[in-house]
Amino acid sequence: MPLFICRLGAPEGTILERELEAADERQLREGLLAQGYHIFSVSRTSGGMALPQWLRQGKRIDNRELLAFNQELVVLLKAGMPIMAVLDAILEHRSKAGGPFAQVLLQVREDVKGGASLSAALERHGALFPPLYLASVRAGERTGDLPHTIRRYIVFLKRAEELRKKVIAALFYPAILVGVAVAAISLLLIYVVPTFSNVYADAGSELPLITRLLISFTGGLRSTAIIWLPAMIAAGYVLQRWARSEKGRRRVDRWRLALPLLGDLFFNYAVAGFSRTLATLLGSGIPIVESLRMSLGTLGNRHLEQGMQTAIHQVEEGGRLSVALEQLQLMPPLALRMLGVGESTGSLEEMLSDIAEHLEGQIEERLKMLTTAIEPAVMVIMGLVIGFIILAMYLPIFQLAGTVG
Repeated sequence: MPLFICRLGAPEGTILERELEAADERQLREGLLAQGYHIFSVSRTSGGMALPQWLRQGKRIDNRELLAFNQELVVLLKAGMPIMAVLDAILEHRSKAGGPFAQVLLQVREDVKGGASLSAALERHGALFPPLYLASVRAGERTGDLPHTIRRYIVFLKRAEELRKKVIAALFYPAILVGVAVAAISLLLIYVVPTFSNVYADAGSELPLITRLLISFTGGLRSTAIIWLPAMIAAGYVLQRWARSEKGRRRVDRWRLALPLLGDLFFNYAVAGFSRTLATLLGSGIPIVESLRMSLGTLGNRHLEQGMQTAIHQVEEGGRLSVALEQLQLMPPLALRMLGVGESTGSLEEMLSDIAEHLEGQIEERLKMLTTAIEPAVMVIMGLVIGFIILAMYLPIFQLAGTVG
């Protein structure tokens, strides 16, 4: 019996990935829907053309490849070419370059040739494509304007990539600075201090208190390395396993939002991604409840996902989205007011895009402030630690020089 990899939204609001057996995909989907699951993607792992190992394991298609493919797709569809001719034209030059994505597209072409729609052919490899992209293609086929829907996804992908690159660039320099500081202090403790301690031991003179404390600390650190180093590695492994569990992930995500200075940054980043995704789905013609469920996974925070699931239930029962989010404190106050205006005026999609841009602007400002503050803070801390080590090591020499004088 074929094996399928399913990414599901459980009724209680958690995101699950399961390997399930079924006679066919349709029967599997019907069974999962009957159990109350929301289906993000279903991909078959057996049968058909063999895929590379990393694709069989469900690794996503690179965003740059997906962006290039969709840009070509939009141009050719706008030119009036039928879908088979479009896929043939794209594969003509991609197959020469080779690569895993070309193999996936070749299977998609064969499925479309066999009578499947483009969305159905892509969903057979659902683990390789973002759920939002699959939903956009499905919605474009439903509305009869696939190029417009894909173009909206391209805009979304570019904005998301732009924000991600800004966050990485903002954190890159502080990470290097901290790494250099740790390396410099480690070099002093591992090499410089033991060298001085051997010299002072041979001299046999009485050392100042801070020098004795530093030498004792360094000696203890080296002598017990066989104990604390494996213990740290084991503790890190255990903490990593715990953080990946459902209970641990929720606890870590809750702590992350409670962090001073960084908590608001994590919160705004999650809400900005959710708002932009929801705006893209609504603009593609997908109903509000379905769009909310599909946007749930973009929060990237189990604590927020749980609260958002409650908000979705309230919207299903006829409540307003802005009221539900305000009760659960799932959006900043200004964003909630903007959302309420969008609901009242019937421009929810545009207002959600404005909310995303507003929050992304706040994220950029906060990142600039943090990176500006981190640099002098790291330099001051590194200077104090290194200054203490140097003072402790050279103080006996200063005392000796004063005695000789």
